[in-house]
Amino acid sequence: MLKIKKKGVIMIVKICANIDIIDANMTLNAGADLLGVLVGQEHSSVDFITKEKAKEIREYVNGRAKIVLVTHLTKAKQIIDLTKYIGNEIIQLHSDINENEVKKIKKNLPNIDIIRLIHVDKQGNLQKQLVDNEIADYYLIDSFNLTTNQVGGTGITSNWLKCKEIIKKLNKPTFLAGGLTPDNVKTAIKQANPYGVDVNSGCKDETGRKNSDKVEQFVKNAKSNIW
Repeated sequence: MLKIKKKGVIMIVKICANIDIIDANMTLNAGADLLGVLVGQEHSSVDFITKEKAKEIREYVNGRAKIVLVTHLTKAKQIIDLTKYIGNEIIQLHSDINENEVKKIKKNLPNIDIIRLIHVDKQGNLQKQLVDNEIADYYLIDSFNLTTNQVGGTGITSNWLKCKEIIKKLNKPTFLAGGLTPDNVKTAIKQANPYGVDVNSGCKDETGRKNSDKVEQFVKNAKSNIW
């Protein structure tokens, strides 16, 4: 499990949707703590990769950052099998998965941390009762886009002060995502006071690929905030 931060510790940063070794190297060089790979797609996204590619990334990273499997899948066996194949240390359940399936995952993979999704709208209003996510080591607050069927990677921000209120109610460390960029991440951290921050589309350039300068600047700006 990640170390629980105490006052004066630098922000935890996750760079999500790494699609190949080029992305992984970029993320590592920037000094990110967590490296996300998207496998098991059910909703709209251009960033999902095969389990073989995800394993290749994990082998390349080789412990220099923790690998987070981000998945839309809702069946425990599929998620367990993927984790055993890829070798990731963390699972991010980016779906409305039944709690009994989460219990199966935790029972079979007791040493794997689980991040649970909490969706908020632009105004920062919750889209699901917090008690619905019984099993979680961490939470992640993210935006969504019903029009495009996106449950993440939307580039849409929410009300960070409202997010702060949600984070205070949670009993687990919480990541903030949704529309974060190198330019706004400092403000987001100041207003929401999360455990960590998570970025995808905010570090892409016009080609749709991660931009090394943006990734480096995002990590630098996020970690300049003392929690």
